[in-house]
Amino acid sequence: MTTPRLVALDASGTPDFVDRLRSIWSDGDAAFPVDPRLPGPAREHLLVTMGVNDPVEPGDALVMATSGSTGEPKGVVLTHDAVAASAEATSHRLGVDPTRHHWLACLPLAHVGGLSVVTRALHTDTPLTVQPGFDAEAVTRAAVIGCTHVSLVATALQRIDGSMFECIVLGGSAPPPDRPANTVATYGMTETGSGIVYDGMPLDGVEVRADEDGQLWVRGPMLLRGYRDGVDPKDAEGWFPTGDLGEVCQDGSISVSGRAGDLIITGGENVWPDPVERRLREHPQLDDAAVFGRPDPEWGERVVALIVGDNPPTLDDLRDWVRAELPPHAVPKSIERVDTIPRTALGKLRRAELT
Repeated sequence: MTTPRLVALDASGTPDFVDRLRSIWSDGDAAFPVDPRLPGPAREHLLVTMGVNDPVEPGDALVMATSGSTGEPKGVVLTHDAVAASAEATSHRLGVDPTRHHWLACLPLAHVGGLSVVTRALHTDTPLTVQPGFDAEAVTRAAVIGCTHVSLVATALQRIDGSMFECIVLGGSAPPPDRPANTVATYGMTETGSGIVYDGMPLDGVEVRADEDGQLWVRGPMLLRGYRDGVDPKDAEGWFPTGDLGEVCQDGSISVSGRAGDLIITGGENVWPDPVERRLREHPQLDDAAVFGRPDPEWGERVVALIVGDNPPTLDDLRDWVRAELPPHAVPKSIERVDTIPRTALGKLRRAELT
């Protein structure tokens, strides 16, 4: 019997991507989707890091590179059983009917948020259209010809008429506060095989708990087997530490505050960046914004806002804007205008790059 191995798969959103993925699986191998936008040296480094052409365990389906937002990307190993569990749980929650629904995949396929649309459709035999990336006109045409379900990030949602779809699954960065009723906000990560909490409620088969420090732990059949380097981050009972802080409410819903390292403590007060960033992005003169803490001898940390906009408001104006909705300690003490905010392909902030 041939030893299964890891095979690199160009993650271009072309019609034959699905055929190539099926071929790799039919040979008993696992697929490693590679972002076609990577420059040559970065691509070669990633192939070596992930152990392409090296053996995998029987039953392994995918190795997905983490976004690398906090350092060197890790190779997340997902088994066929995990992929199937994710497809079944998400499709059940969304009420997907293969006889009348049609998925559109238009997010980067080298990320689990994009690829999970493909694997979900394959597992449930739901019709699927794959596009090379997000293009507002192409997405609109797909809706016109019959695509009913799509996965998007918040920035993409703002560029289309979302009412054309029956359901829009939102991942990546935090959803907009005024999102349409046909959207579903998800929480998950590469290690969980895509979203595992939909509109605040865990999917069937998913367990979530918070430890004494407020960190969320998750358990379920769609979690990773381990990392490509052989490390299994789950504990002996199968619980995975997310690195996110939050709480499990009495009704079973999940409230996520943010990454443990994102919390800003200024003058003894806790400030989470997400609410401040959402408020800043609502300002009509700003295109984007990010918030982080910078060491300060008086406050411990001070709240700093990076802003993007051709004609940005003054610091005083922005402070008044934030103060109208949030507590005084959340108001930025300084702003810095930048051309762009560092983000991953799915729109997540690369907070490690904020300085």
